[in-house]
Amino acid sequence: MTPTGLARPAVTAAALSTVPYDHPEAQRLTSALHAEQLALYGFADDPRAADPAHFVPPNGLFLIAHADGHDEALGCGGWHLVAPGTVEIKRMYVSPVARGLAIGSAILRGLEQQARGIGARRAILETGSRNLAALALYAHLGYQPIPSYAPGRDPLVNRALAKQLTV
Repeated sequence: MTPTGLARPAVTAAALSTVPYDHPEAQRLTSALHAEQLALYGFADDPRAADPAHFVPPNGLFLIAHADGHDEALGCGGWHLVAPGTVEIKRMYVSPVARGLAIGSAILRGLEQQARGIGARRAILETGSRNLAALALYAHLGYQPIPSYAPGRDPLVNRALAKQLTV
């Protein structure tokens, strides 16, 4: 049941698809992410400022997730190579209607699997200190806090995390 008491369609598995960063579904989801971040923090990185080329294989990737019972994509995420053997996870988002259904976990695991496929041994990411669901997901999947790797980030707002990717 949703918080409003409405039944959710059952999700048995998320179907992940690789799409260009500027794909309409990816743009819809990253715009929704941006709006949520603005509401939560009062500021946010504009997803339209990201270079779509950062998410083009083999040096990057962008995934969207679909599930049975839903016509639109329910979540997204991507990575891009930032150093030999290291990818940065970006734009992780799950639509509010699909939260709690393990869509985020499926996306992150899919991203990690694809990153391993190009030889990445480490994944890094940033999330906001108020995004408790994301922090819990990342901790559950083995991400550990690290010092900020992005210049100018506020340590009271941003959390940097990393995970060793094993084969």
